[in-house]
Amino acid sequence: MAKIKFGSTLENVVTREEYPLLKALDTLKKETIAIIGYGVQGPGQSLNLRDNGFNVIIGQRNNSKSWDKAVSDGWIPGKTLFDIEEACQRGTIIQFLLSDAGQIELWPTLKKNLTAGKALYFSHGFGITFKERTGIIPPADVDVILVAPKGSGTSLRRMFLQGRGLNSSYAIFQDATGKAWDRVVSLGIGVGSGYLFETDFKREVYSDLTGERGTLMGAIQGIFAAQYDVLRSKGHSPSEAFNETVEELTQSLMPLVAENGMDWMYANCSTTAQRGALDWWKKFRDAAKPVFEELYNEVECGNEAQRSIDSNSKSDYRVKLDKELKELRESEMWVTGEAVRKLRPENN
Repeated sequence: MAKIKFGSTLENVVTREEYPLLKALDTLKKETIAIIGYGVQGPGQSLNLRDNGFNVIIGQRNNSKSWDKAVSDGWIPGKTLFDIEEACQRGTIIQFLLSDAGQIELWPTLKKNLTAGKALYFSHGFGITFKERTGIIPPADVDVILVAPKGSGTSLRRMFLQGRGLNSSYAIFQDATGKAWDRVVSLGIGVGSGYLFETDFKREVYSDLTGERGTLMGAIQGIFAAQYDVLRSKGHSPSEAFNETVEELTQSLMPLVAENGMDWMYANCSTTAQRGALDWWKKFRDAAKPVFEELYNEVECGNEAQRSIDSNSKSDYRVKLDKELKELRESEMWVTGEAVRKLRPENN
């Protein structure tokens, strides 16, 4: 584990050069990794682990769309694909990758199969951090670890196939066997992480919930909508408003930021754009910071967690979700976006 300086802070980081795949494979050579859930993170993590040579099985409800997807991805019923309880029994490392609501529902089944010496793996700190609300309290004789890729399972898989890696955080909540660190780092390398940075379960879930509701999803949609609506109200066409709001950002500028940072992107734009961006960014920061403070406080006190639990556990959750997503999809901005994407050269 290396100490890397980020700004003025030293952080613990594990790289693939420092902990190579062959070492990870040797560490877990006697382990059976049971992936419970084949929804958002399950496919990407399990396929990457399988392709990297680890012993992986899937636990999924039979006669479900996810079961059928697992079969189409090459998992074999009775050999590498089992019902959830049998997979839990077979696994020495159980990767609990269901939704937060799904984890609450399944916890009694999983817990009874957590025999001494096994490892319980999460990719989100929610269930453990809010254990008083979720009821997820692991027995004392198992390792409890976390690897949280900083992106979707789809991105994790896509980048793996491109020979790249998606950075992940890692954490140890409970080291019952003395092997938790080697287990978690080996799994982090195995699922295709670019590098691993240390955190704990609470910090992971606080930053994750804030990020999802903030710049990653909630805030970015809010900013898109605000700028688009202003441009449209001032007489700009849908195509012009969308291109200036979304397309230029996602297709042109963000790749430059990802490549070399915001200052480099500024330096490679027109002097007029530079001047305006430098003049206005602090106004946006000052306007948004109180919202982020409120958001973080709601996460920290558990209100956001409780809202998620209450909402996602209702029987009509999917119906209401589909209605909200339909409203978003059918808004003028994203209808325009669909047309713009079809006009990209690679789609013609």
